Amino acid sequence: MTRDKNLEIARIQREIGDHIGAGPDSLVFNFEKGGGGRTKLYLITVNPTHNQSFLFHATEGSDRLDALRGMLEHVKTYKERESSFTIQWAVRGENHTHTSYFRAKNVMEALDKLFFDRDPNSITVFSVLLNPIS
Repeated sequence: MTRDKNLEIARIQREIGDHIGAGPDSLVFNFEKGGGGRTKLYLITVNPTHNQSFLFHATEGSDRLDALRGMLEHVKTYKERESSFTIQWAVRGENHTHTSYFRAKNVMEALDKLFFDRDPNSITVFSVLLNPIS
């Protein structure tokens, strides 16, 4: 293991990006201190096409490194454990419909990822589709 904690954090973040196929400009690693001194990690994806961000997944650990390790474990296996959803939506006041794809355990979790950290009245959802298993 790398002796410098920051180098280890950077390595794991790159590995997470590689697993989900997103470059560094498309990922935000948002760390927050939670109860009991735990660290919560929200992995957020940024879509440059429609300039919106969505929750990919959240993990918790004893510190940043522990939370990142939990996220890495999640991204290695999430496709086998979660269903694929397609959501069609629009920003209120705009005339353009967007299509976004989410992996989630159920419809509600997919919608939670869409609405993460935003006013629920800022988006209109037109459809949520459970994609066929390929």
